[in-house]
Amino acid sequence: AIIGALVALSLTALVLSLVGVQDVALPPTLKYGMVFDAGSSHTSLFVYEWDSDKENDTGVVSQTLSCDVQGPGISSYASNPPEAGNSLRECLERALQAVPAEKHRGIPAYLGATAGMRLLREQNSSAAEQVLAEVAKTMQEYPVAFKGARILTGEEEGAYGWITINYLLDSFTKYSPRAHAWLHPEAANILGALDLGGASTQITFVPEGSAVSRDGASELTLYGYSYNIYTHSYLCYGQNEMLRRLAKELIVESSPSTRVHHPCYPKGYTESVSLSSLRASPCTARDPRLPAGDSSVTLEGSGSASGCRAALRKLFNFSACGQSQDCTFDGVYQPPLRGQFVAFSAFYYNFKFLNLTEGQPLAAVRGAIEGLCTRSWQDVRPSGWRLRGRSASKGLLGYCANANYILTLLLDAYKFNETTWSNIFFQMKAGSADVGWTLGYMLNLTNMVPAEAPARVKGHRPSLWAAAVTFIILTLVLGLAALLL
Repeated sequence: AIIGALVALSLTALVLSLVGVQDVALPPTLKYGMVFDAGSSHTSLFVYEWDSDKENDTGVVSQTLSCDVQGPGISSYASNPPEAGNSLRECLERALQAVPAEKHRGIPAYLGATAGMRLLREQNSSAAEQVLAEVAKTMQEYPVAFKGARILTGEEEGAYGWITINYLLDSFTKYSPRAHAWLHPEAANILGALDLGGASTQITFVPEGSAVSRDGASELTLYGYSYNIYTHSYLCYGQNEMLRRLAKELIVESSPSTRVHHPCYPKGYTESVSLSSLRASPCTARDPRLPAGDSSVTLEGSGSASGCRAALRKLFNFSACGQSQDCTFDGVYQPPLRGQFVAFSAFYYNFKFLNLTEGQPLAAVRGAIEGLCTRSWQDVRPSGWRLRGRSASKGLLGYCANANYILTLLLDAYKFNETTWSNIFFQMKAGSADVGWTLGYMLNLTNMVPAEAPARVKGHRPSLWAAAVTFIILTLVLGLAALLL
């Protein structure tokens, strides 16, 4: 009878342990992605990571590495395309060192080229294609899931930068330690984005009203919410192309003189500019007023802030807007500004050079720019300020022009004023991540990729497993007691 009872108890415990078996989800695994930002003046690589499960259909992404590629932007290699690909190798190797080896084959790798390549495509489409082909060839040599190298539109660049800013500053979703979950903030403060590169500038924001019915309208869905945004990109209005266009305008106005006063350059600085160099860019080559031939003109700095602003205003066609209030310049529609804005890239670097603290009034900004423009070349040049690891000695002479250009762009073109100036925040990082379009691009990518099914293993329900263990122990105890008796 005792033996029969022991057998019955053992069978019961075995049945309970088998019935309690169920699938148990393992914690989500980390996934990685890399994006090259191939700008007009330089290229940078960013590596991101996110969990394999997603928050409301969009990955929660963080930056793990940034690497500045040595040398100029890839558009500069039009005459030697293979070097465009070779320039990426050092950063590619650094990226692979930052990611576990078993993850390499699954890393989606992209290269997005911006305004520099958009200009090259206008000027020489076959050269642009060859540069992209060489870049793709190099990236395919590495153990990553290469997804393509392409030229982004200006509107894509603006929209992805807007996504990055609002993601990093928790406008889309915010983690709640109390709820142990990601929540959508109520009445989220959606920020606008101001981006200034070497060859283009972008403005992006959510206008008043539920939709935009004019040019520049885009609709994005992130974290289960839809956003109607206005975005526009102005090609040839980046700071490098602005300096080129300004030099051309001064030369045209002073023709046939071969010595030209440059109000934005510091006193004591001279520079020889060949007319052929002005024809090298689509932004200046089409002007029929440009003198013929390949002669050179000497630019002499005169250091005048007011003269600089007056010269810069001539680069904008404000008369094309007529009396319209919903227009910036060159006849481009823009709805009224709304909310706060983050200004990054060259906006940030130029204002950092002025040593301005956040939130200073517009009068203080104008005063700082005035003081910068009156400094001689001998005073400015020894400062040796460096920008993103590259020597900025050439850029130093452009800070008077750049700062005045930013004021003209923001106040006269985009229509910020004395009151709304305080709504602009100049910054380049939020937390540990760089502000730019690449993170927004990766977020958009994870929004399109279905959530990875979590890995599952066989496990037991805790309650039934505990009951089974209890019965097994009881069986062993009774068995030992029976043997002793």
